[in-house]
Amino acid sequence: MKNKQLRRWLLILSPLVAAAVILWPTVDAYLLEQEESQALHQALHGKDSSALKAFENAKGERYRTAKMNRVKLGLDLRGGMYVMMEVAVDTLLRETAARETIDETFEAVMKATHAQAESSGDDYLDVFYANFDRIARPKGKSLISYFDVPGVQDVTDEKVKERLREDVDGAIDQALEVIRQRIDKFGVSEPNITKQGSRRIVLELPGVNNEKEMRQLLSTTARLEFKLVRNNADIVKALYRIDAYLAKSNGGSKTDTAIAAVDSTAKDTSMKDTSAVAAKSDKKKKDTTAVAADTSKKDTSKTASADSADPYKGLKDEEKAKRYQKDHQLTSLIQVFPLDQEGRFISKDGNPSYFFNESQVPELEYVMYIPSKLYAKFMSILDRADIKKLIPADLQLLRSAKPEFVSKDLKDTTFAMWCVLRNAELTGEYVTDARASSDPMTNLPVVMMEMDQEGAEKWADVTGKNIKKKVAIVLDDQVYSAPVVQNKIAGGSSQITGMDSPEEARLLEIVLKAGALKAPVKIVEERVVGPSLGEDSIRRGLMGMGIAFLLVILFMGLYYSTAGMVANFAVIINVLLILAILTPLVISGGGTLTLPGIAGIILTIGMAVDANILVFERIREELLRGRGFRNAVDEGFSKALSAIVDSNVTTFLTGLILFLLGTGPVQGFALTLMIGIVTTFFTAILVSRAMIELMISNGKEINFGQPTTMA
Repeated sequence: MKNKQLRRWLLILSPLVAAAVILWPTVDAYLLEQEESQALHQALHGKDSSALKAFENAKGERYRTAKMNRVKLGLDLRGGMYVMMEVAVDTLLRETAARETIDETFEAVMKATHAQAESSGDDYLDVFYANFDRIARPKGKSLISYFDVPGVQDVTDEKVKERLREDVDGAIDQALEVIRQRIDKFGVSEPNITKQGSRRIVLELPGVNNEKEMRQLLSTTARLEFKLVRNNADIVKALYRIDAYLAKSNGGSKTDTAIAAVDSTAKDTSMKDTSAVAAKSDKKKKDTTAVAADTSKKDTSKTASADSADPYKGLKDEEKAKRYQKDHQLTSLIQVFPLDQEGRFISKDGNPSYFFNESQVPELEYVMYIPSKLYAKFMSILDRADIKKLIPADLQLLRSAKPEFVSKDLKDTTFAMWCVLRNAELTGEYVTDARASSDPMTNLPVVMMEMDQEGAEKWADVTGKNIKKKVAIVLDDQVYSAPVVQNKIAGGSSQITGMDSPEEARLLEIVLKAGALKAPVKIVEERVVGPSLGEDSIRRGLMGMGIAFLLVILFMGLYYSTAGMVANFAVIINVLLILAILTPLVISGGGTLTLPGIAGIILTIGMAVDANILVFERIREELLRGRGFRNAVDEGFSKALSAIVDSNVTTFLTGLILFLLGTGPVQGFALTLMIGIVTTFFTAILVSRAMIELMISNGKEINFGQPTTMA
């Protein structure tokens, strides 16, 4: 008998003790948060400047531990930023494919794959293979036509598929880890980062309200590369070669036989104030007073005069510009300035130089600029598969990270274009440390970098072999700076300049420390929940739960008397168990307590007493039939069990479907609902019965709402 009593007490008290232990950090964190707020108030208002430090020394570690183990609230309760990101698998596939093999067929496959994957959400590689079979294979293409498998001699399509699957899965898993590190280093408290589907990552970032900074932090690929600059005649000639190709294929005005340079009157009319570019650029240099003659006057023994060779001779300026743009669809978008051996601008009246064809391009160094409004059109031409073949395979055109010039009204910006070697001399994988700082000479923000031993040796070798040459520091295919190497750099130290603010330098420090992403990521959805909305949601949610709980208690107490109070106590245990089970799930990244989650708890309260009502009604029926009290209790629980199981199992299955197929708020509701159903089984069937049997064994009177009291 004593053993039965002990088991009943354990059945009642063990869930209470377990819930108290698990939920104590939540209570402790709340109390310590109030203390910290008081200490901060005292420090800010001069009452006790050491109050915050004293709190940190005495309870700081305890507070951090409590925050880590408390119930975490979702964005709708705390406020913050919700972001859904997608790994750019298409970019990864393009980079994996051999550049020289990419043709119109491959581009058609990628275009169809991108459109279908975006609309369906299916696995990107599966969609790619289906479109490849439909578009490329009928043309005699196979996967090995575009992809290789390093280290494998007999490459087959199946081995290519294995490699692509490893690359894509690895890129997604690595993106998840890198983003997690960036968020941690940024200092976001209690983030929730989960993988969704085959290529998406969902982030819930409580307390974040600067979406611009966070967007930049998350979307930066952080692919750091050191590349040699090749702003010589080769790239300029290639651009004019593209002009000739476009003019021929589109029916240009056939002026590519001219020899002399174009007079400044034939320049692109969309390029306003180009003299300002030259003037500002010259201003950056120490000795710019001596400006050489126009390039058309160099080596005149080998060229005809500009007037006699000008195919636009006799045309009005407006017609000249129109004809030139038609014949030079690419180079009319940019501004090209030749440099002399001292690196000074060779310019006529501050205007850029334009040529008729590649044979007119002198063997000089160049700087190139492009207005931001023309950049997209310029790159759309260069990205064409047929155009890529006209550019030397080892060269790459990149834009500067920041505009070189900004108009007075701030509406128009001009960027520098850099030609670099495609293969990097060094990458960011060797960077061991990065820290935001400021240049002592200019006081501008910089990021200092340190490399490991292997990286330091390579950097010393690169700088030693390229003295007096420019090395571009490239981050995510944008040139941050291109300093001239003055001497060999040993020790593995370097720095990145070009940041507008210390905050931008700090973000760059974070992404460099966290490492580069294997594939770019893009933000496909984002929203910000204000903290005031979160506080209002908490207040309304708790109020709703309190009102629901109070009404249930009143109803059960009034209608079922003593037994109703037993049910009410079981409901309290039920709610505590839900929160206790939810807490470790949240800590492990399984979810957060959201407003829909609170709705799930409220629904569970009703379902919990519903189970007790079924039991109590069966007991009342047995009592009315004349059964003894103990027998009536046994029969009541026994006969009600099947109905309780049926209703709860069907509801649990519904919650499971919602959890598996739903997202965000729906999952929060489904999770608490499923946990509530499990705890309801425990409290309504086991805990309630243990309390009733304890009361019976102690001779207590129990009223189930029947007219007479039975013992």
